[in-house]
Amino acid sequence: MSDIKTAKVGVGRSVISPVKMAQLWGYPLIRDTEVIHDDLQATAFAFEYEGRQSLLVNLTIIFLLNDEFEILRELISRETGVPYENIIIDCTHTHSSPATDSDIKDTEYIETVLRPGAVKAAKEALSNLQEALMGVATVESHVGINRREVQLDGWIGLGQNPWGTFDPTMTVISFVTTDKKPIANMVHYGTHCTAAGNNFEVTRDWSGVMIDRLEEQTGAMTAFINGPIGDTGPRLSDGSTAATLELALELGAAAAHDAVFAYRTIKDYRPFDMKVTMQEVKLPYKPQMSYEDAVAEYATHTEEEKNEYYGRCYHLRKVMAEYEAGHPVETELVLKETVIAVGNVVFVPFPFEMFTEMTLRLRKFSPYQHTLSLSIGNGYYSYLPSQDQICRGGYEVAMFRDFNPYQLEDNTDTTIVTQLVDIVKALAE
Repeated sequence: MSDIKTAKVGVGRSVISPVKMAQLWGYPLIRDTEVIHDDLQATAFAFEYEGRQSLLVNLTIIFLLNDEFEILRELISRETGVPYENIIIDCTHTHSSPATDSDIKDTEYIETVLRPGAVKAAKEALSNLQEALMGVATVESHVGINRREVQLDGWIGLGQNPWGTFDPTMTVISFVTTDKKPIANMVHYGTHCTAAGNNFEVTRDWSGVMIDRLEEQTGAMTAFINGPIGDTGPRLSDGSTAATLELALELGAAAAHDAVFAYRTIKDYRPFDMKVTMQEVKLPYKPQMSYEDAVAEYATHTEEEKNEYYGRCYHLRKVMAEYEAGHPVETELVLKETVIAVGNVVFVPFPFEMFTEMTLRLRKFSPYQHTLSLSIGNGYYSYLPSQDQICRGGYEVAMFRDFNPYQLEDNTDTTIVTQLVDIVKALAE
């Protein structure tokens, strides 16, 4: 083994649960809690190959806004020496973590718990770097289901849609030392962590059960990497997409079974390399409405509509704020896309809750055997639906149109996939 070059891997973890009463963000929108069912975690994976280092930092929180992603990546880079462009931060999107939205952001939690915890995990991962072998297995899992439930009149609600697009592939990655001792695991799967959405406890949701069980079975630190979640929710036994902690634990046990089964099928551990790149992805905006039109339309809405947390008025306020701040009108969203490849696996972050179809297309045209898309990776611009679903409307499409001050073109799914395919193809060369 000593004459075969392989990458080094290290893993680190820190608890990032709130230390005092927090407002949880998700279903319903805001609820207070002082109860921790299971601890939130920052788990970092460090990779090193031929003198280059990269970090994948996994946070079991709902999301961070774009400026907070930037601050955290810069902080981790400054504290560890790993270049900013070689860092991916992703969120599992549990709806039972502290509020991080701009209007109700728990700044104290972010500054005193989340940031220090993420840095600690990253430093620990880098301090534990060692030569490793990697094994990968997949299994078909039905923990998730398309959540865009279609009513008789065609209205799209949040529930379960058994004929909707859904990716059942669960991927388990295992890293071991050169003498086959466990180092770390990753589980990649795409499903909203909203199973416990009506609870009042801090929890990692269904994925926490899965991670804890795989750690117990393998003796290796494990993280859940969430895939395409925009149109996928938990397959709860009551037919909903957000329920109770009890049903979340029930679903987590099913996920744990699948993850452990996949892990046990890994027989072949091999040396692997690591590659990392950061490239621009450009997504055109629709023409922006004028300030006068935004003001005029806003005036037509009722006070009740203006007070809705999200929606058309939320978008109009953001449009007006851009003009009032004197910002120049933008024509495109430019993403600084960091992609990390380890062996035959490539991690591709999306700063969205993206629909499944585009990640399946990316996988089809990618040269890598395992192309894993990461929801809410290195940014958050709300939902990114596929073109065929925009005409049907629904909550996710409304958020796609109204969450930001600019609206992306309807064909953004094709635009982003074609550019990402070019990036991963160049990385594979």
